[in-house]
Amino acid sequence: MTTSTPTTFSTLTGDYTFDTAHSRLGFVARHAMVTKVRGSFNEFEGTAKIDGDNPANSVVALTIQVASVDTRNEQRDGHLRTNDFLDIEKFPTITFTSTEIKHLGGNDFEVTGDLTIKDVTKPVTLPLEFQGAATDPFGNQRIGFEGSTTIVRSDFGVSYNAVLETGGVLVSDKITLEFEISAIKAA
Repeated sequence: MTTSTPTTFSTLTGDYTFDTAHSRLGFVARHAMVTKVRGSFNEFEGTAKIDGDNPANSVVALTIQVASVDTRNEQRDGHLRTNDFLDIEKFPTITFTSTEIKHLGGNDFEVTGDLTIKDVTKPVTLPLEFQGAATDPFGNQRIGFEGSTTIVRSDFGVSYNAVLETGGVLVSDKITLEFEISAIKAA
């Protein structure tokens, strides 16, 4: 049985590890200008040091294993791993390290940090909504956050594309990143 924990942010202060079995790091790209392809990265590690009284003192770090890309299509996943896109031979990880965290009021936060894809690091701001806190049946204190943001993949050196006969391109340059995070507080 899961029990809810009071949601005053000061009670959330502590060190957390992302529960990868109950989290999702996804992305959405428009394909051939007519549909969206969704995917995720299945292997990643993340930590958060949360200061519930002063969120600006909080820190988040994330490392994604690029080889774990999964769009439910083996051929497409293989192509994404090549130097046309993510080049896992040279760049096996994608990283994010927060540089600023703001509490916007209510359950809304804004996490800004350095996103590194391939050999390019750029600042990215991610709006996150606090989904709640709970104690799970195993006694773990959990918190949840969800959010999404859009990046331009060519800004990170991921610029492969093909022009379509009808105009437009095969893969959109704008990619939506989606985060659904469950994190467990260290005992």
